[in-house]
Amino acid sequence: MREAAGLTATEASDRSKIPRTTLGKIETAETQKVQSGHLDRLVELYKAPYEEAEALRQLARDAGDKGWWWRYRDVFGHGALPDFETEASLIKTYEVATIPGLLQTPEYAAGIFQAGNLTASEHIDRQVEARMRRREILHRHERPPQLWAVIDEAALRRPIGSPGVLAGQLDYLARIGQNANIHIQVLPFSAGAYSGIGSPFTILEFPEPLDPTIVYTDTVTGGQFEEAPEDVEQYVVTFGHVQGTAASTVRSAQIIEGIREESTHGTDT
Repeated sequence: MREAAGLTATEASDRSKIPRTTLGKIETAETQKVQSGHLDRLVELYKAPYEEAEALRQLARDAGDKGWWWRYRDVFGHGALPDFETEASLIKTYEVATIPGLLQTPEYAAGIFQAGNLTASEHIDRQVEARMRRREILHRHERPPQLWAVIDEAALRRPIGSPGVLAGQLDYLARIGQNANIHIQVLPFSAGAYSGIGSPFTILEFPEPLDPTIVYTDTVTGGQFEEAPEDVEQYVVTFGHVQGTAASTVRSAQIIEGIREESTHGTDT
């Protein structure tokens, strides 16, 4: 807008009475919030159309709202995955060793966190609570995201937590897999080696065309986002291969039910 108005940064700073450094941070997105007074002066100086100016004011107001995950920043950290999951229209996730976080039961999630040994019980409870809050996007009334999960059979058979936890988790998968926006495919052992084996990741796509697709990968210290188009494309292609190798959603439901029955009998004995 400044350039369209034919102004240099120094001229815009002088006329708007906004410090040059502050103006620079606004233009390069180094500041998370824009003061309403500053915004009013800039859109007036640049002679922004009314609708565009109002859209910017609404954007500035929305920037001040913190999502629910802000209260769990000790769990998620900054630049957290839930921030992007909430905005995504399509989530594609591939898991090898565990059930995807968005599909975990509280007991199963607790079993995973307890495996760390160095985590206090109160922090485990908080981690489980935060993970359950993440699941809520799948059941919201307005535009819930489509979730496409490809899960290696190893994750379905790995016992997590106390006896019976796995059976409960598999029961939950069978039920939630019937939702229209949730699609679960199993990669059976019989598939043998396949592209992407051993490297779990999540692809997030967004409804706005200007919002690029991103990829999230788990690490020991937290998580990492991949945004470079060429890197993202490799993950998209790999997910396509993994999805094509996996059993159909109908057959996958049968596989999950069969493993659940096996785990239940194992618990009974």
